[in-house]
Amino acid sequence: MSQKNKSIRLWPLLIIIGLAMLGIGIVWIRDAGHRQDKVALSVLLLFFTVVLGLVWLLVLSRLTWRIKLLGFGVFLLITFSFVIFFQFNGFSGDLVPQFKLRWGGEPHSTFSQTHNSSHKVLTDYPQFLGPNRNAVVTGIRLDTDWKNNPPELIWRHPIGAGWSSYAVVGDSAITQEQEDEWEKVVCYDLHTGKEKWTHRDKARYYTALGQLGPRATPTIDGNHVYTVGGTGILNCLKFETGEQIWSTNIFEENNASAPPWGVSVSPLVYGDLVIVSAGGAVAYNKTTGDIAWTGQRIRSAYSSPFFTNFAGTEQVILFDDGLVTSHEPSTGKLLWKQSWQSAGVEIASQPTPLPEDKLLVSSAYGIGAKLFHITRSNPSGEFNVNLLWETIYFKAKFTTIIYYEGFIYGLDDGIFACVNSANGKRKWKRGRYGHGQTLLITDVLLVLTESGDIVLLEPNPEEHKELAHFSAINGQTWNNPALADNYLLVRNSREAACYRLPIR
Repeated sequence: MSQKNKSIRLWPLLIIIGLAMLGIGIVWIRDAGHRQDKVALSVLLLFFTVVLGLVWLLVLSRLTWRIKLLGFGVFLLITFSFVIFFQFNGFSGDLVPQFKLRWGGEPHSTFSQTHNSSHKVLTDYPQFLGPNRNAVVTGIRLDTDWKNNPPELIWRHPIGAGWSSYAVVGDSAITQEQEDEWEKVVCYDLHTGKEKWTHRDKARYYTALGQLGPRATPTIDGNHVYTVGGTGILNCLKFETGEQIWSTNIFEENNASAPPWGVSVSPLVYGDLVIVSAGGAVAYNKTTGDIAWTGQRIRSAYSSPFFTNFAGTEQVILFDDGLVTSHEPSTGKLLWKQSWQSAGVEIASQPTPLPEDKLLVSSAYGIGAKLFHITRSNPSGEFNVNLLWETIYFKAKFTTIIYYEGFIYGLDDGIFACVNSANGKRKWKRGRYGHGQTLLITDVLLVLTESGDIVLLEPNPEEHKELAHFSAINGQTWNNPALADNYLLVRNSREAACYRLPIR
């Protein structure tokens, strides 16, 4: 029988497509697990589906050779056109490959023509995650009716690469960014977006996964600014001018290895000390730059130290590779430590202190969350770390979990969730916002999504309730937002913007 008289053999193609759909369904059917592995397996399945589809076309389809070659030519044309028009642009928070048009437009500058720049900012945002380093801002109540009273754009402009956020004191907003081979600390005027000063270091961090630029947020303390760059350069600068007072590379000085995806530790100021993680906790004299104490040695991860009080004792908490540690702030004495499952120094979320001496710790990559109770038998006795509950259904990747009125809220591997803090039971999981960031503003949750949108949520344990939503900036956004008074600063690796949020 001639090839022209043979019917098209479709069943092998249908089997290929059916098995691919079944395989992807099996990969994603479970809510728990390693989301990045699911993405990788899905991409692999799609790749083999395309390859087997070509085998079907050329070998098994019974189509004429003219149609076979035409189909294969169309495939090559589509592939060639994609390579010509698009370029690789890193990975998303779920390790999905990202591409952008090679000739896409660049961000442009926009400035408000009506804003009064003489307004005095009463509430500062001087460090990573705000005044108390917990992603909570109080003393302001937002008007959530953005349909009738939308946020006002104050300014918007291109910015150098990097994942740093802003620290804001008065009318100065300071961040870090990359320009060619220079790592920069830049101070902008909060009300105009104009540059006030710049400090530069000859340093550059880049990998395909971690992407380009510094990622830690500056800390403003009085007349000084403390910054940590993507390769570990710790600077002490003058707040008003950016003039360098002292500088060191914290990993070189402490004979430690930096994390493989860039240094993201935001410095913590405590009294006369500035505390970082460089192969474990290290405290520097904030005036001279001399090492004051060195704590428990462990490979650094990506979270930042924070100050809290457990069992009536002040302490500094660090979340490093496979270990949570607590140190006495003034001396560096190790108070307690708690092991944690390591996924290859992929620790990037911040632990969250809860009332009654409890600490919530979470990480992604299929690990989940645990709630610990920190106790002490007497004022001079040893600390005890007791596990209260654990769950696989809250996996914070590089976001911060928010506690509010008995419940915890945040992004569980890119999807917003609410969990009962008393028992770890999940109340709901809705809202695919990607690997963004969250602030609690008095009684409203603000989410900066991975795509650059702003979403307001009601912290309601009974349901996922969106109050308002608008597009703030374009492009992949992993940076934390900053809020000084009702001035919201957002940025990513391409552009930055300042909005004045309506208040009530």
